[in-house]
Amino acid sequence: MSSTTTDTASSVDVVLIGGGVMSATLGTLLRQLQPDWSISVFERLGSVAEESSNAWNNAGTGHSALCELNYTPQGADGTVDITKAVGVNEQFQISRQFWSYLVENEIIVSAKSFLTPVPHMSFVWGDDNVAFLRKRYEALSQHPLFSGMEYTEDTAQIKQWAPLIMRDRPAGQKLALTRSLRGTDVNFGALTRLMFTYLASTPACTLHTQHEVSDLVRNGQDGWKLKVKDLRQNTQREVNARFVFIGGGGGALSLLQKTGIPEARGIGGFPVSGQFLRCTNPDLIAQHHAKIYGKASVGAPPMSVPHLDTRMIDGSPALLFGPYAGFSTRFLKQGSLMDLPLSVRADNIGPMLAVARDNWALTKYLIEQVLQTQSARIKALQDFIPDAQAKDWELVVAGQRVQIIKKDAAKGGVLQFGTEVIASKDGSVAALLGASPGASTAAPIMLNVLEKCFSAKIPEWTDKLRQIIPSFGQKLARHPELCDEVFDKTTQVLGLSQ
Repeated sequence: MSSTTTDTASSVDVVLIGGGVMSATLGTLLRQLQPDWSISVFERLGSVAEESSNAWNNAGTGHSALCELNYTPQGADGTVDITKAVGVNEQFQISRQFWSYLVENEIIVSAKSFLTPVPHMSFVWGDDNVAFLRKRYEALSQHPLFSGMEYTEDTAQIKQWAPLIMRDRPAGQKLALTRSLRGTDVNFGALTRLMFTYLASTPACTLHTQHEVSDLVRNGQDGWKLKVKDLRQNTQREVNARFVFIGGGGGALSLLQKTGIPEARGIGGFPVSGQFLRCTNPDLIAQHHAKIYGKASVGAPPMSVPHLDTRMIDGSPALLFGPYAGFSTRFLKQGSLMDLPLSVRADNIGPMLAVARDNWALTKYLIEQVLQTQSARIKALQDFIPDAQAKDWELVVAGQRVQIIKKDAAKGGVLQFGTEVIASKDGSVAALLGASPGASTAAPIMLNVLEKCFSAKIPEWTDKLRQIIPSFGQKLARHPELCDEVFDKTTQVLGLSQ
């Protein structure tokens, strides 16, 4: 979706920087809560959803911790901690409620174009890993958010649930698999385009593609003055905004630094690129219908957990395996090689050097991944599909992710995974940094933006927020009946019954 709008409004209530799922979600929420506010969206590329939100630039997993083993770490005493898994699943239920509201209120016609039911599975081999998965299952299956999860060590059952991973598998391997039929595949690009189509159709909302925000400074009043370049016409203008959201993926860091807000001091970024093997054999694609996650290699970042993924993109099934990590100094897939060097400042060089010192295992892992041959990638795939053949797979480059580096009193600096909202004290500007689970939890992340930046408006907005998110202000994990009610309702509205 591109825009050729000629609107030249010099002053608006809200500016959203970046045409991804985060800006689309925040804009749609604000349009429900404050329909009289004017909104301008600026996207550097020729259409929206072309960076991290693009369907081919992410795994499309509806991250709900049903299968992602990195959300359930095992302690030294052997116990499995499900705290993060419960939190991630809770967040995903908020996204489901938000999407259901969009469908019920005809903001989007149907969820079928972006949301597909796909079983989520965890697959491991070896005695220690099987013992871990069994403990994980025992801990999660008792929780209302993980109701219906199944576990098996029976090879015949595994073959029935996931035949492709059992073809020609050596006899005698100790295997285990969990399955949840609550899983989904999400085309975040399609979802993003649907929301922006809605926003662009509403009064006082303009979408500007091929427009780059190069700078923003305090305007001396109660907001910000932005320098915006029209890349088509090679012209520049200034736009004043009372509130600015910087949602430009990896590119958000540089603009956050330009704000000069104290909250941005000491923050750096560590870019990690991703690659997938994409199946080119329709027969293989047809034989697999699941998202199967394994265990990450020692030293691998959490975002590099290997998985064999059924995708549904623009109505066509696909099959991906990966990710294989890489390294580039770009902060965006279509960014500049100078992104990382230019992000180094006097206030963040200390934390960045500390992270470099303390993360040799990650550095070694990335070097190995960069130097990896295609035959080595196929060998990793064969852990999941024993008879995989190189001729059936092609390497594709996925999106760029930038992990957060922050100051730490003890270590000097730490590398932080996940996402974080950085907002000014007065709430006039906010930026989203980080990566996974990212898009899956866009709705709760944007609720966090509202609470940080519009705290005085929350009491006025609460009734409407509860219409949009029925569980707003409550934890589903603590209210099993509400949890079941919300899940059943969203399953029906979103057409997710299997």
